[in-house]
Amino acid sequence: MKARISFLVSFGLAFSAMAGGTVLKAQDMEKKEVPQNLSVFPTGEPNTAYAEFFTGQSYLARLTKDAALNCPVSNVTFEPGCRNNWHSHTGGQLLIAVGGRGYYQEKGKPAQLLLPGDVVEIAPDVVHWHGAAPDSWFSHLAIECNPQANKNTWLDPVTDKEYQAATSASQSLSETAARHYNEWYPGGMAGNMAKTDPELAEIFGNFAFGETSQYGNLDTRSRILVTMAASIAVGSRSAYRNTLEAACANGISAVEIKEVLYHAVPYAGMATVEEMLPEANRFLLEKGVPLPLPRQSVVTPADRFEKGLAFQKSVFGAEHIDAMYEAAPRDQRHIQEYLSANCFGDYQTRPVFDAKTRELLTFAVLVSLGGCEAQVKGHIAGNLAVGNGKDTLLAVVTQLLPYIGYPRTLNGIACLNQVVPE
Repeated sequence: MKARISFLVSFGLAFSAMAGGTVLKAQDMEKKEVPQNLSVFPTGEPNTAYAEFFTGQSYLARLTKDAALNCPVSNVTFEPGCRNNWHSHTGGQLLIAVGGRGYYQEKGKPAQLLLPGDVVEIAPDVVHWHGAAPDSWFSHLAIECNPQANKNTWLDPVTDKEYQAATSASQSLSETAARHYNEWYPGGMAGNMAKTDPELAEIFGNFAFGETSQYGNLDTRSRILVTMAASIAVGSRSAYRNTLEAACANGISAVEIKEVLYHAVPYAGMATVEEMLPEANRFLLEKGVPLPLPRQSVVTPADRFEKGLAFQKSVFGAEHIDAMYEAAPRDQRHIQEYLSANCFGDYQTRPVFDAKTRELLTFAVLVSLGGCEAQVKGHIAGNLAVGNGKDTLLAVVTQLLPYIGYPRTLNGIACLNQVVPE
């Protein structure tokens, strides 16, 4: 009958499936503007040849031209709410979802949610329909099987009542949440949460992208970077993988992606970072990035302490760092030396990020770890010294709230208020 296979990773924080690409609210749907970044495939032209068999507007882009190959492949794009009639194929058909969120339904069976990467195998003569969700554009590749003998039999339209019943489990993001989500994931993301826990996916998606993402003055790039750092700190591979996708979609380079991991080592520890390295490496290799990346270190064993100490003093002030050394008991002075040579020398001197970005990343990691309030306050001072004001740090904490929870968020805000009183 039908087999459904997911080519993509099932993400623990698969709130993205609630948006599944370009999601439009009712007022947007009136415009019917075709999204240009729904998938990597062309949208094509209005599907006039088959318009009588569709409810709503669809678009068709034929991707293969060599008839001798006997494998016609087309990209079909549906506007929100668009679907084709009940129909069947004498030779069967393959569908590969490539953008947005849609549905497939066989006669007499529940509808199946389709997300990018999902494959539908339609057996010969099975009566079915497929199309977009009510609030999302949708694109799939249609592959005609057995083309020399395959014939379509078009049947009755899918009524509004049938369509509503089939898609009634669909929940949508608010207009604001959808807009912010699409900034992160313009091509959509696959995940299981919307299928198994649609209420949770809706609540989380609307909060993370509709409320916290609009607070403060952080740009999208900064939000992605601090969320990536927090995901590393809390040890969530699924959340981290999501941020990799967002980073790639928003021009964050491979070197910068790796640097967030490297930067987290002295704060979260190698045991935590090492768990995330395979995810980053797998992702970059999938994107065609050769590994290892170019070397970024600018220190040597001979000068790492000197350069690290200089960087440390440039952020926190020479008097403060000298006082820390003087206050350290003799048997604990080595920790101060490690901080200068290793934490700052080995890692912070790397030129990938400037001091402002590094202090934001450090703040995000420490707040997310929890139990690091003394260090959080120290790096609040460091952030202020390099030009990240209280409003920026409050925006960072707010951005991280959906991912790290209220206790750690409130502790971070308490530290912020102690260092910079209201």
